[in-house]
Amino acid sequence: MSPATPIVFVVDDDVSVRESLELLIRCEGWQPETFASAQEFLTCPRVLAPSCLVLDVSLPGLNGLDLQKRVAVERTDMPIIFITGYGDVPTTVQAMKAGAVEFLTKPFSDDVLLSAIRQALERSRVALGHEAAIRALRDCYASLTPREREVMALVASGLLNKQVGGELGISEITVKAHRGKVMQKMKANSLADLVKMAARLRLAAAPKD
Repeated sequence: MSPATPIVFVVDDDVSVRESLELLIRCEGWQPETFASAQEFLTCPRVLAPSCLVLDVSLPGLNGLDLQKRVAVERTDMPIIFITGYGDVPTTVQAMKAGAVEFLTKPFSDDVLLSAIRQALERSRVALGHEAAIRALRDCYASLTPREREVMALVASGLLNKQVGGELGISEITVKAHRGKVMQKMKANSLADLVKMAARLRLAAAPKD
């Protein structure tokens, strides 16, 4: 299996549902992974591929809504599609408010489920892309020296080179040298790029005493 192959996890205690969904998912070219309980699913390690969870509400032990809470904390890039034999309004509202992509009451058509899975996998793909971009940004930031980090925070807060020098007690020429290194290491093409990066990293320049 290619790491990029989307994975559709199914948690349902009904073996016939698991088998039919497994076949449907495989026919779409996705990788199915099926589980009979929430506990069984939680033993499965997190995957770094687009994924979603097709989840039955009523499960033995940990139920679907409880599992949703765990997934929201531990696997933020994994959207959930709920399926149930007897949906009620309060449960549906609770699941959707907690971020579920869809809440389907059995029997539902294959097309409706497949459409929900496509939407969920796209959401997962976007979340993973964002996560990878932040990780790369943090790696670049980790390569900066302590002084370069100070310069980056002050420059991104809108100070001119001369003002940065005044804040740090160094010459304007030295600030320019540090700034050049910062731009290079952060792979920033412009000051605007650097400001956006600082915002994503939530950098704030500490005022000098």
